[in-house]
Amino acid sequence: MDNYLKEYHYYLISELHLSSNTWHSYESDVEQYINFLVKYRGIKEPQDIQIIDLRSYIDSLNRKKIEASSQSRKLSAIKSFHKFLLKEKYVKNNITSAIDLPKQVKKLPTILSIKEVDLLLNTLNTDTAIECRNKAMIELTYASGLRVSELVNLKLSDLHLEAGFVQIHGKGNKERIVPVGEIAIDSLNYYIENARMQLVKKHTDFLFLNGRDGGVITRQAFFLIIKEKVKQAGIKKEISPHKLRHSFASHLLKNGVDLRFIQELLGHEDISTTERYTHIQNDDMIKTYEYAHPRARKAHENNEKHKI
Repeated sequence: MDNYLKEYHYYLISELHLSSNTWHSYESDVEQYINFLVKYRGIKEPQDIQIIDLRSYIDSLNRKKIEASSQSRKLSAIKSFHKFLLKEKYVKNNITSAIDLPKQVKKLPTILSIKEVDLLLNTLNTDTAIECRNKAMIELTYASGLRVSELVNLKLSDLHLEAGFVQIHGKGNKERIVPVGEIAIDSLNYYIENARMQLVKKHTDFLFLNGRDGGVITRQAFFLIIKEKVKQAGIKKEISPHKLRHSFASHLLKNGVDLRFIQELLGHEDISTTERYTHIQNDDMIKTYEYAHPRARKAHENNEKHKI
């Protein structure tokens, strides 16, 4: 079965053109699936896989109490693998066509309030080259709503700060133009002029560099930076770089920016992905109404009193 996994690897990269993070995830999920089939179901060839084997694997995920979101991701990878097997004529039918992805409870993304964003940004300083870099990264993330992968892969040649925008190479290598606010532009210019040169160890066009060898900073490193700064700001929420992106979108929507424009800024292909931010605003609106309207508040208090 290992040979089929290797072929699937090339299929993900050359035909589906998935990003490295996505194909790594798919490949890992399919490898776990294959290992289960070989070890517990005695499968040696793809044509031996039956629907009962797939259901047995799903049952194993349920026994391990794997969350619906993780199960959905794993089954998406498995469906992709079986489509590949059918396409290459290794099997005569696609057994996954009878399997639906588990329904997921859509969770509203955690966001920072505007006051919490101010608390976070006020912890930033330019005392050292590293702190200067951290300030520029966080200011830019909130100012432009970049994905962390887009942020760490930014190059000097992507910056057009005099014109007030950056050029982003997003998912599927799609380019988009994203505006940058004056405060973030000031932070970026200060970092480039005063700090980046202290981090450079060899010639590179990457914008944000690590303090170890001058190479490009990693996603994991930025996650730890955000975590540290949120803690310093006294914010109790679990905040990641992606949640800072959520905050960017939610605050724009709250201040009347059109949803389609926010979709363009975020680089969402489907407007339904962007629409989840409207649920946050609806939730805020309900809470505000319950707090402000005397009859609504009374009803709310009664509801709380009678909860069992």
